[in-house]
Amino acid sequence: MSEASARAGLEPPATFHTLRHTYGSLLALRGVPLQVIAAAMGHADTRMTARHYAHMQPDFVAATIRANLPSFGPLPRGNVRALRRAK
Repeated sequence: MSEASARAGLEPPATFHTLRHTYGSLLALRGVPLQVIAAAMGHADTRMTARHYAHMQPDFVAATIRANLPSFGPLPRGNVRALRRAK
C-alpha cells in the first residue's frame, strides 16, 4: 500500500484503514442507511457504524421520518381559517 501511495504521490501515504474509512464515509454522505453501511463494513450491528459515520448524515433522522410519512396530498385552497388565541 505504501509503495502504491508513493507512486501516486500521496502524502501522507494511504493506508487500508484510510481507504476503509473513506468508503464508509462516502456511503454515509450518499444517504445509504446505517444498517446497510454496517453490513458492508462487516460491523456486527449499527452502534460502531453510528459512532463513526452518522455525523456524515446531518439530516438522517429528518430525512428518514419524511421518507416514511404518509402523503396527505395537496391542501385544498380557500378553506383555511386563522385561529384566535384564547383569552
